[in-house]
Amino acid sequence: MRVDSYLRPGVDEAMVDRWVRSACVLCSNGCGLDIAVADDEIVGVRGRADDRVNRGRLGPKGLYGWQGQSRDRLTRPLVRDGDGRLVETDLDTAMGQVVARSRQLLNSHGGLSHGFYTSGQLMAEEYYTLAVIGKAGIGTPHMDGNTRLCTATAAAAMKESFGTDGQPGSYADIEHCDALFLFGHNVAETQTVLWARMLDRLDGPDPPRLVCVDPRRTAVAARAEVHLPLRPGTNVALVNGLVRELLVRGWVDHDWVAAHTVGLEELARTVDDYTPQRVAQICGIDPADLTAAAEVFGTAQAVLSTVLQGFYQSHQATAAAVGVNNLHLLRGMLGRPGAGVLQMNGQPTAQNNRECGADGDLPGFRNWDNDAHVAELAELWDVDPLTIPHWSPPTHAMQLFRYVEQGSIRFLWIAGTNPAVSMPELARIRAALGGEQCFVVVSDAYRTETTELADVVLPVALWGERTGTFTNADRTVHLSEQAIDPPGEARSDLKLWLDYARRMGFRSRSGQRLPWWDTPEEAFTEWTRATAGRPCDQTGLTYDLLRARSGVQWPVTAEATAGTERLYTEGRFNTDTDYCETYGHDLLTGATINREQHRALRADGRARLRAVADTAPPGAPDDDYPMRLITGRTVTQFHTRTKTGRVNQLDAAAPAPWVELATADATRLGLAEADLVRVSTPRGTLRLPVRVTDIGEGTVFVPFHYGDRAANELTMTVWDPVSKQPQLKLCGARIDPDRE
Repeated sequence: MRVDSYLRPGVDEAMVDRWVRSACVLCSNGCGLDIAVADDEIVGVRGRADDRVNRGRLGPKGLYGWQGQSRDRLTRPLVRDGDGRLVETDLDTAMGQVVARSRQLLNSHGGLSHGFYTSGQLMAEEYYTLAVIGKAGIGTPHMDGNTRLCTATAAAAMKESFGTDGQPGSYADIEHCDALFLFGHNVAETQTVLWARMLDRLDGPDPPRLVCVDPRRTAVAARAEVHLPLRPGTNVALVNGLVRELLVRGWVDHDWVAAHTVGLEELARTVDDYTPQRVAQICGIDPADLTAAAEVFGTAQAVLSTVLQGFYQSHQATAAAVGVNNLHLLRGMLGRPGAGVLQMNGQPTAQNNRECGADGDLPGFRNWDNDAHVAELAELWDVDPLTIPHWSPPTHAMQLFRYVEQGSIRFLWIAGTNPAVSMPELARIRAALGGEQCFVVVSDAYRTETTELADVVLPVALWGERTGTFTNADRTVHLSEQAIDPPGEARSDLKLWLDYARRMGFRSRSGQRLPWWDTPEEAFTEWTRATAGRPCDQTGLTYDLLRARSGVQWPVTAEATAGTERLYTEGRFNTDTDYCETYGHDLLTGATINREQHRALRADGRARLRAVADTAPPGAPDDDYPMRLITGRTVTQFHTRTKTGRVNQLDAAAPAPWVELATADATRLGLAEADLVRVSTPRGTLRLPVRVTDIGEGTVFVPFHYGDRAANELTMTVWDPVSKQPQLKLCGARIDPDRE
């Protein structure tokens, strides 16, 4: 335990009027903290020593990021006038315009004219409310979030292997493992407190062995016993090679595999020719390093693996993440202390978005292709099952913006995110949002690149200005209580959506208001009812319980009142045909498996071993663009910097973007540290200063946070066939010295 705290200069603890319970929402760790309030202002934060996630520690964004909420806030709605300018108005007028356009389009074009694009930073109460409005009120399948860009593959990989979403492991496994594998997860920059927890083990007695898979020599790689600096886009070849090593070296728990999995023979055939020498050639690594990594995995007693954007935003994303699941299944490394896999989230409440159904899936990890699951929701919501869109897969974000571009989605509500910076191939996205073919509503706390393209902008309450729950990356639920009032006419997303629903007059079959709740606690109670009997069952959770305990892991039921640390402890998985969240996909093509085909697999509670051959990535380097461009995050900035860019301590640490080059590449191009270069792809060019680092030769890295020189001006519109997550970690690029 170590309580980190920061109070605004000039404020000491004696001046604090009250401390209010919350959790940090500036990475997916979800650290428990208290908010300091003085004179009805947020003046600081402190970590909670009793919290199961962080034990009082806070990272730089958690300590300082709250300060950005006091600068440049939107306090009144904006509407576009006849001259095309955004002008201030009152909330009633702005919402009146939203409702008028929405009602007109529903009457003339039906529910398919509407789309919603949300965030990984809202609350369960808000996501669930929107899911009910979109699916039961409007009847649109066009709902997704920017979680599609960061965590869709995590969900997809767990569904394909285990039957449903839901992290098998727990952060507590860090204290019990004897080997740590980090696959494309630069935890030292993306989750600093989690990295500190890992360092406690690495610097303590009996440290675990550490293996890092990353093309950059990060702080994690520097501490690793084995670093695999593979070429971007070759993750499937790597995991296939590791799986083959376990099989040929006899590092397999055959009794456990026979009892709890299906698909071993086909898996073995698929990976048979991925020898260390072949994998080394594909991935650009030393074959001895591959065998050394396999030996660590194969001989450890308890392995904890984490996976993040280096796998999720790359080529064959789901297949690669499933490959990590394969490694754990082959060794029976699930459901016991230290033995687990964390298919990590990139955003703080991405798990809420997925479990509540605001990302297009059905609430409670229900299967859109299972009529019985749809009927459960229809009964819960008191609507006709035909109202709930389930005639085809939900619309993913990449397709949603294509529909906006084409004009079939004519009403798009964007909440809590800035796609004009975060989406790939930004020229397309900005043109689509700025066109006249779609009425765009944006809920945000600041003016951003996206609000400037909107028809109506609604000011919203931020963290600490509203009440609700967050679920972090290891299924830990925290309650965040309102500490202060939001400024001006800003309202929580919950209040805005309930106001919209009331004005639209959405009703259930029996005439009840839809949604029928008014407060966050009422919304939470209804959400927990929707989880009954599902993998994310939270029927035992209440606000009072969350006030009494600092973080509780779901499932929480009458039988598991204290929460559940690990899933699949008995080796039984959620793959029963009548229970699973998906019937699965072909990992190579994305083609769906139907109900009859799934039943024929006879998984029946056993996990599925799945693998495919590696393929050449689209947009790979060529003669004109010979280098590999990858994008990513930096430790002091969050997403598109709408908050962290307004914080002096964080902005000063990384005020502008850069490009990282390997020493050999810089020498070849005659470049030195801080020289200006033009980074070009077929989609655009950025002018950036050089940082010379230990990144793999032929690979270049650009952080994505910066709207004025956005890395996504360079990336392409390509996505994984299963998770539909865009490929942001690989496209051919060229570096030219800028002599101007």
